[in-house]
Amino acid sequence: MSQSRFDKSRLPSRHVTEGPQRAPHRSYYYAMGMTEEEIHQPLVGVATCWNEAAPCNIALSRQAQAVKGGVKESHGTPREFTTITVTDGIAMGHEGMRSSLASRDAIADTVELTMRGHCYDALVGLAGCDKSLPGMMMAMVRLNVPSVFIYGGSILPGKAPQLDEIPEDFRTRDLTVQDMFEAVGRHQNGTMSDKALEMLERVACPSAGACGGQFTANTMACVSEAIGLALMNSSGMPAPYESRDQYAEASGHAVMQLLEKNIRARDVVTLKSLQNAARVVACTGGSTNAGLHLPAIAHEAGIDFFLEDVCDIFRDTPYFVDLKPGGAYVAKDLYDAGGIPVVMKELRKAGLIHEDCMTATGRAIGEELDLIERKADGKVIHPIETPITKTGGVVGLKGNLAPTGAIVKVAGIAPEHQVFTGPARVFECEEDAFEAVKARQYEEGEVIVIRNEGPAGGPGMREMLSTTAALSGQGMGKKVALITDGRFSGATRGFCVGHVGPEAAQCGPIALLKDGDTITIDAIKGELSVDLSDEELASRKEAWAGPRETIYASGALWKYAQLVGATYKGAVTHPGGKAEAHVYMDI
Repeated sequence: MSQSRFDKSRLPSRHVTEGPQRAPHRSYYYAMGMTEEEIHQPLVGVATCWNEAAPCNIALSRQAQAVKGGVKESHGTPREFTTITVTDGIAMGHEGMRSSLASRDAIADTVELTMRGHCYDALVGLAGCDKSLPGMMMAMVRLNVPSVFIYGGSILPGKAPQLDEIPEDFRTRDLTVQDMFEAVGRHQNGTMSDKALEMLERVACPSAGACGGQFTANTMACVSEAIGLALMNSSGMPAPYESRDQYAEASGHAVMQLLEKNIRARDVVTLKSLQNAARVVACTGGSTNAGLHLPAIAHEAGIDFFLEDVCDIFRDTPYFVDLKPGGAYVAKDLYDAGGIPVVMKELRKAGLIHEDCMTATGRAIGEELDLIERKADGKVIHPIETPITKTGGVVGLKGNLAPTGAIVKVAGIAPEHQVFTGPARVFECEEDAFEAVKARQYEEGEVIVIRNEGPAGGPGMREMLSTTAALSGQGMGKKVALITDGRFSGATRGFCVGHVGPEAAQCGPIALLKDGDTITIDAIKGELSVDLSDEELASRKEAWAGPRETIYASGALWKYAQLVGATYKGAVTHPGGKAEAHVYMDI
């Protein structure tokens, strides 16, 4: 039989392609038009989250073809497969949002099962929407195969028609889907007409690609480069640019080089590279969801890297990249300014990057940065010596209301507005809060509490973008605060605290709050507290009636609620790398 230049005697695919006993298996490959040479080359999984659910995913299939070309040119045999996504922009604001976080773990599970079932030797993963990025990276680290990640790219910014019907501030800025959620708030309070809303919805999202601000998708795309799983600068180019295919093709070549050198995902994803990734989230004002996804990726490698560890890095990292939602620019602008390589060069100047971390090229991150000639433009990427603020755009909180932690995004919020004390107005779910906000049934100075939205209690840990965007649209984003055991979209603006733990379903203190309790959020000191004595909290806990019942008594969300762990550990659903009894690549 034909011999590959790769020795397959130690690769997983030998179990389906080598030896007389595998003749039935090979007959399947011949049935798909494969040649003898292709069958005996390494089999590379090319996993995409392509679907027709949303623009984030629609361009992935095209890019996968370019990846396959690169694999083939490097003497590998690509095998394309797809997995699910739940797109937050479509799922937002209704029951569908419960499926979002659960989809992250389902993506990791389905990629793992496909790779294991067919004995693929390496993995190139393409993802476009929020949870699909960490889900794909979790699968890579879990399997510990040679892996390269590639982002599908961001959407182009929208432009409003220059018509008097549309409020001037919408006409003078680049539009993202965040603006549409805020437009709904304007429409609800009577400052935007039906016609203006209809015109904006037609132009806000003008192309394929993921949401254009530094929301969760772009945040995790930046993480993919900083952590080393993606080629440098591969995440920046907008999805419609067909020149993205060059990065896709290069990713196909890169995974074959990693396979040849036996460089695996956990050689890349280490505690140091996770710290690098957290630095990049902080300095770009990235999504609070990184505080959930970085611990989950670490968990797959058996590394303890929890919410508090992420927040410690956020606390001492300057915020110097001016991106929406807290800033002025979108992902395309960051790409035009030189992208994450330039950002990491700025971090390196301040000694904030571990330079010895391995990357998808087989070179260390320091070597990669040595190749970058561009410098901070002073507009999108400020020099680190003159940052927008001296600390990161995301802050961790702890206190008697959040013993295991919480997280708040302060990018774009002036320091004098980062402390808030007010009476609680408690809602048992997001729908109740949204209806109250819509009807203006709250008061300036209050702290809106939305509970029973954690990973187990929701179930699914929904994002609260509809409610927070409505508050912003009503001009109340700085006049009230909001806390929840659920999550916030990367597009959320305002003083909004998420991931409050333990969650209400586990009788965390958030479950014990009553209307009027005085809550203090102090993002300067990193505290979240309620003005109640330990004795009063203990008394309320004794009287607690138990978790709120949900309608999810069977099916995938029921199963997720039974398995999911604590938010501060990443809301993971299995024991992780520490409990492994075998290595997939060595079976």
